[in-house]
Amino acid sequence: MAAELLQASGGMTEQTEQQMSQVRQASEMQMFSSTSSYSTTSFSMSSKLPEVSLDEHSVVHRKTSAVVESSSQVQKSLQIPKGESAPDFEEKPRTVTAQEGDKAVLRAKVTANPTPAISWERTSGRPLSEETKTFYDDINKQHVLKIKSLNLDDADVYKCIASNEHGEATCSISLIVTENPALDFIKMLKKRSVEKKEEKRPPTEEEMLKILSAADKKDYERICAEHGFTDFRGILRKLKEMKKKVEVEMVRVLKPLEDITAKADTNVVFDTILELKDPNTKMHWFLGTELLRIQYAHGKYEVKQMGTKHMLCVSNVSLSDMGTYTLQVGDKSLSARLTVIDEPLKFLSDVKPMKVTERQTAVFEVRLSKKTDAPLIWKFKGKEVKRDEKFEVSQSGDGLTYTLKIKDVKSSDSGDYTISIGDLTATAPLFIERIPIKFFSHLRNAHVKEKSTAHLDCEMTSKDVRVRWLKDGRDITGTPRYIFMQEGKRAEVIIEDCDLADGGEYAIVCTQDNDDHKYVSSANLTVYERFATVKNGLSDAQCPTGSPAELCVVLNDEKVDGVWLKDGVEISQMNAVHVVKQGAVHKLVFPGVTDAHQGKYTFRAKGAESEASLNIADPPEMDSTVLEMLSAQPVTVQAGQTATIKIPFKGKPIPKVTWYKDGLEVMEDERTKVERTADSTTLVISSCAREDSGAVMLRLKSACGTAVASLHLSVLDHPKPPQGKVEFLEHSRKCIKMKWKAPRDNGGKQVTSFVIERRVAGKVAWIKVEEVDSRTTAFNDDKVEEGQAYQYRIRAVNSQGASDPLETEEVSAGEPIEPPGVSPQPQVSDITKDTMTVSWTSPAQDGGAPILGYILERRKKGSNIWVQVNKELLTDTTRVVDGLLEDVEYEFRVSSVNRAGAGSPSAVSNTVLAKDPIRAPGLVRNLRVSDSSNTSISLSWGHPEQGDEPSGYILEVCSEDAKEWTKATKIPIASAAHTVVGLQERMKYFFRIRAVNEGGVGEPTELEKGEFAMPPPVAPRFDLQGKLKSQMMVRAGTAFCLHFSFFGSPSPVVTWLKDGIPTNGKEVITKSKNHSQFLISSSQRSDSGVYRAHLKNDYGEAHYDVNVRVTDFPRPPTNLGLLEEVPGTVTLQWDHTPDLAEDEGAHYVILKRDTSTASWFTAAERVFSRRYTVTGLLPGRKYYFRVIAQNSIGDSDPLDSKEPFIIAKEKEYVSSLVLKEYSPPPRQVKPSFLLPLKDHAVRRGHDCTMSCAYQGMPTPQACWYKGEEKISESPRFWHSTANGVCTLVIPTCAAKDSGEYTLVLENPLGMAKCSCNLLVFDKDDMSLLDSFTDPAKKEKLIL
Repeated sequence: MAAELLQASGGMTEQTEQQMSQVRQASEMQMFSSTSSYSTTSFSMSSKLPEVSLDEHSVVHRKTSAVVESSSQVQKSLQIPKGESAPDFEEKPRTVTAQEGDKAVLRAKVTANPTPAISWERTSGRPLSEETKTFYDDINKQHVLKIKSLNLDDADVYKCIASNEHGEATCSISLIVTENPALDFIKMLKKRSVEKKEEKRPPTEEEMLKILSAADKKDYERICAEHGFTDFRGILRKLKEMKKKVEVEMVRVLKPLEDITAKADTNVVFDTILELKDPNTKMHWFLGTELLRIQYAHGKYEVKQMGTKHMLCVSNVSLSDMGTYTLQVGDKSLSARLTVIDEPLKFLSDVKPMKVTERQTAVFEVRLSKKTDAPLIWKFKGKEVKRDEKFEVSQSGDGLTYTLKIKDVKSSDSGDYTISIGDLTATAPLFIERIPIKFFSHLRNAHVKEKSTAHLDCEMTSKDVRVRWLKDGRDITGTPRYIFMQEGKRAEVIIEDCDLADGGEYAIVCTQDNDDHKYVSSANLTVYERFATVKNGLSDAQCPTGSPAELCVVLNDEKVDGVWLKDGVEISQMNAVHVVKQGAVHKLVFPGVTDAHQGKYTFRAKGAESEASLNIADPPEMDSTVLEMLSAQPVTVQAGQTATIKIPFKGKPIPKVTWYKDGLEVMEDERTKVERTADSTTLVISSCAREDSGAVMLRLKSACGTAVASLHLSVLDHPKPPQGKVEFLEHSRKCIKMKWKAPRDNGGKQVTSFVIERRVAGKVAWIKVEEVDSRTTAFNDDKVEEGQAYQYRIRAVNSQGASDPLETEEVSAGEPIEPPGVSPQPQVSDITKDTMTVSWTSPAQDGGAPILGYILERRKKGSNIWVQVNKELLTDTTRVVDGLLEDVEYEFRVSSVNRAGAGSPSAVSNTVLAKDPIRAPGLVRNLRVSDSSNTSISLSWGHPEQGDEPSGYILEVCSEDAKEWTKATKIPIASAAHTVVGLQERMKYFFRIRAVNEGGVGEPTELEKGEFAMPPPVAPRFDLQGKLKSQMMVRAGTAFCLHFSFFGSPSPVVTWLKDGIPTNGKEVITKSKNHSQFLISSSQRSDSGVYRAHLKNDYGEAHYDVNVRVTDFPRPPTNLGLLEEVPGTVTLQWDHTPDLAEDEGAHYVILKRDTSTASWFTAAERVFSRRYTVTGLLPGRKYYFRVIAQNSIGDSDPLDSKEPFIIAKEKEYVSSLVLKEYSPPPRQVKPSFLLPLKDHAVRRGHDCTMSCAYQGMPTPQACWYKGEEKISESPRFWHSTANGVCTLVIPTCAAKDSGEYTLVLENPLGMAKCSCNLLVFDKDDMSLLDSFTDPAKKEKLIL
């Protein structure tokens, strides 16, 4: 395709062809230089179109860049850390076309981490012009190259190069500069009159087809006019037929193969761009007539494909690779020739002399003109240099550069180095500079204690130095008192066992060969007197006689000595004692301790002292004879006597004495005493009891050991009582037989007998009835009376006496006779002021004998004295009691009597007042219902008129389906009103009431008719205290809930309606007696409407309406159209969104965007029509427009213009008519302002446009300033000057844009200035706005 375009445009100059070839080869070399790199190239027509026109004044010259646009990336790092990346360009490059004299802006957007370095270059190698400025656009995140005033020489391919540590990316952009006919009209006229017009032929039809096939449809008519081709309709028809023919071709060649000329040992790439109908079409590459077997080429040939681009890569070409390369694709055959140039071998650059500082690396490098198989030899002083640790010989990857590195150079490495390869030889000298000696670390001041070792050391930068040491200016090198060490770069002097005389100033003097300078470093040594402290002191020691012992003290300094003292006297000589010193540890060792060694020992050193005692310690020991005697027989004592146990012992120190009884330690008290002496211990137990018997143990314990003695203490006493409960085997009317168990403790002696005693029940005296042998534990008592109860006790007897008795419970001979049981509570009746009748019943139990009579007793209430009413037993169960006092309360009780005696008295009767009887109350008056609810009925009544005063009322209730009356309360009601609760809703109930007092219960009074359990009838009403809403707005997709509270009796029926129609069941309705809720969990636009809650019962109706509007993000408008009705403005027209009619608050927002920026700016807000005219547009700019529907919920999807709209510039016409030249009268005016700038206040985020009117002739030059900074050339601002009006536009104002703006107009006659202030405020910052609009100041404009 590119080749066809070049042919169609009339060919290409030789210089242009060479330039394109070089760029193409450079691009291909870059593409294959790394496996991790890639390159994409888009070709543009790079020829100069013929100047063919019908009108000589309409000729437009175009100077273009003859190089393609491309972008490429080369990756340096094999592994890139996470979060980082190599540079890359986000957008493909596009050709920039501008007219001579205009400004050109080239933009590139780069992404990389870390931030790359950016540079701009021209492919032609020319430097950037002085009118060129590069900067970074913070708003659009782009790197910009701006050329202020273009000329034809600025046409070129500009490269933007971005690089960081991970890689490098290059983007090439073509700049096309066209001549401006109006730029120098007089010059063009002169040139036309001098030069002879060159006759140019129009292109042929075939050439015109090729030109148009590569152009856009909108440019067809202009291209035909420029080339003078008149048959416009015919050429369009043939172009359409040609395209149809191309479409049916299986293989379409968009770019053919091209001939390549390359040097030997380089890589070449044959590439073509093909459009294949069948992607599986086979391709074959040929060299001449021989098929290239790619898979067996061992990397010589490689076939690649990138989209529609097909490439053959040939590596390391040689003369044998020359020939014609052919690609066979289907029925298409494409060929190109490879020419290889082999140049003679030579050095591309001379080997330069090298001057290197000692210890560094010297590098000689030479580059050959081509690769060769001949060996390259490096020589030094006539000897060949071999690769080792000293020398490193390397060759570059392309085999052309040879490098020799001499590492860690020394003075001996200086001299001539020679390189030879074949017949080529080159020599270069190496010069070495000595490094001055420096101290990495100087001598440092040292502080040591006497008898310590001092070290003074330093480190130099070189190890080949001579060293001398000085002390206080005197040379001490070689003195045996000091130890001198020098290893590599480090030198050290060591002073052992320092004393105070070793303190002073020490210095080291360093020199080296061929260097007269002396390098000195010095330091001071300070020796302090040594003192010690005790780190671990002496500890008291105890040991048995004859055992070894040791006293030890540890100082914090092993250089300090000390002396030992015993009882304050220095130990100079002592038998069997050794003094030992081990570093900082000092010991006094005793092989065998005797009494002579016991005492107080002290260790003293310079600044330290410690002392301790050495004591003899022998384990406790008891006399074995005593121990054998105590273990052979127990220690026996009589109860009540004192037991004394004394045991002698020996031991040093005196051991701790502990006595134990039955395993528990004996604690001293009033009866128990423990006596201790230096050689014995005594346990004394006074008033011994039987419980003191048991095992006794003595334990002697000291630090040297433990001794134990065990014995048994036995205390003799009378036995314990017989065990347990006596068992009665028989208790008949003739005998009582019993059985018991022997005592648990016999008192230390054998039980000899048991003594049995008895007594009659209720008696105190005991009578001995028998004493039986200890072997017998049973007894039969046959001397008893029938029915008599007895109690027995039994004692055990031994030689020490009798035990305490074991008493039995009472037992009867035969069946026992008891007093009668308790009679029931007596009842009192027939009460008068002086008599009462008391009646009772017989007790349930007669005690085993017939009841003989009853005893009746009385007492006054509150008295404890009972008075017997009858003197003789009463045989009847009723008795009239007389002789009572009026208005006195009495209580009665009764006791039953049989031959065993009187039984317990009965319970006390109820308290009875002695007075005449009270009359029962009469009928209750005026029973009526005072209130009712769903669960309760309230009643009230009046007191009865007949009978005595009632003490309460009994209210009874009966439902209509019940058969019996039930009491409303458990106790009588004291008041004259009561509320019956817990009733069933809407159930009919009947009520009756009776008065009651002590005289009895009156007759009932019944309610005339039944009453229903329900509130009084009330028509339904809404609870207006719930703050009901009449309007509700809901966002689509969310839930909306209507909740009403109401009241009415009976409870009303709730019905929900939408727009007068019952709801369709989508909702969830919850109902209760006083509440109702309407819920839609996910609302839609169709749910909008008027919702009514309707209440109805038997006594009325009520309703409440709520207007619900369900809103959502509005739907976008459609069919956006653009029209320029007035120059400098654009009228937008669109179709309404359906939501505009449904939502009163819906409106449109109009936005605009210059193609040079990615930011949208608001042109208008709250637009309600479907048409709007955008003003304030700058001529020559391209704009995109956007319409957004907006409501209270949010914004719709945007409706954008598909193509940018170009605001036309003012056209300049050159008339072909020959007019008579008219010379206007000269008129010159100094610049002045007709309408000055005004102060502006703009809300943050809005645009600000400030303008003024001026006059001046010649037309003055306008320049804008913000403060002292010039902003005319800043891409942040838009400005224009036309028709006597200067305009400055500040898009999307921010706080930083606030300040003073100044316009300066200047022409040869003078200068004029005009300033204004801009204030950018937030939405709610009204105080700042008020201060800005102070009426005392000049006029302001608020946007």
